[in-house]
Amino acid sequence: MGRMLSLLALGLLVAGFCPAVLCHPKSTLDKKNPNQEDQDQGTHVDFRLASNNMDFAFSLYKQLTRKAPGKNVIFSPLSISTALAFLSLGARNSTLMELLKGLKFSLTETSEAEIHQSFQHLRSTLDQSSDELQLRMGNAMFVKEQLHLLDRFTEDAKSLYGAEAFATDFQDSEAAKKLINDYVQKGTRGKIRDLIKNLDQQTMMVLVNYIFFKAKWKTPFDPRDTFESRFYFSKRRWVKVLMMSLEDLAAPYLRDEELSCTVLELRYEGNASALFILPDRDKMEEVEAMLLPETLKRWRDSLETR
Repeated sequence: MGRMLSLLALGLLVAGFCPAVLCHPKSTLDKKNPNQEDQDQGTHVDFRLASNNMDFAFSLYKQLTRKAPGKNVIFSPLSISTALAFLSLGARNSTLMELLKGLKFSLTETSEAEIHQSFQHLRSTLDQSSDELQLRMGNAMFVKEQLHLLDRFTEDAKSLYGAEAFATDFQDSEAAKKLINDYVQKGTRGKIRDLIKNLDQQTMMVLVNYIFFKAKWKTPFDPRDTFESRFYFSKRRWVKVLMMSLEDLAAPYLRDEELSCTVLELRYEGNASALFILPDRDKMEEVEAMLLPETLKRWRDSLETR
C-alpha cells in the first residue's frame, strides 16, 4: 500500500502524545508543596517539551519517508525521543550536544535538568490505568556483563525514566534475545512478542522503550456495519480494504482547503484521542511538506464538532 496509511498512523501517534502533555499541567516533580512559580515553570517546560517532541516527530517522519518512498512508515516518535533522552544521561561533551540537537533541544533555551524533568513529568502523566484507559511506558537498558554503569547513571535512569538496567551475556545470543523479548512481552501484556529476531554476539548494549495503550472508543463502531471498499493512495492505484462505519457521530472535524486535506479527531473513553489526517487524492506530498508543529496546532485549534 502507499503512504496514505503512514500519515494516518503518524497522526494517531502524535495526537495521542500531545493531549497527554497539554491537558495535564501538573506541578513540578519532586516537590511536595510547590508554589505557583514552580507550577508555572513546570507547565512552561512541559509545553516546550511538547513542541520539541512534535518538531522531532515530523522531522524524523520526513527523513523516513524520503528513505522509503511509496511505502508505509509507522513509528512511535515518543518512544525514540524518550530512549535517546534516557541515553543522554550518560553522554558528555559533543556526544551530548549531538543527541540533544537531534531531539530539537538547545541548552541555551532549556537546561539539561529541565529536559530530564520534563520527560519524568511526561512519564508520570502517561502512566495511568483504569477501566476506561490503560497506558504505560517502559524503558530498559541491556548492557554487556563486562561493562559497569556508574551508580549515579543508574539512579538517575531509575528516578527520571523508570528505567531498569540488566547485565546481559550477548555471547549467548539466544539467552540474551529471550531476556529482552520476555521483558517487552511482559510490559506490553503479550501484545509484542519476539521483538528481537537476531542479535549479534558483539553487541554492547540494547536500549528498549515500549508503550502499551489500550482504550475503547467513546462512541464504539458496530462490527456489523463494517464493509469492503476501495482505498485510494493515488489517482489510479487502490486496494480493497475493510472500512468501519458510524452514523450520526458528532466529532471534532476540519476541512483544510489550504492544504487540501480533512482532519478528524476520534475520542477514546478517558482522556485520550486520535487525530486522523486524510489528504485529498494526489495531495500527499503537499500535506507532508507542511507537517510542522504550527500546522498541528492550527488543526487542533480549528476543529469544530459537527
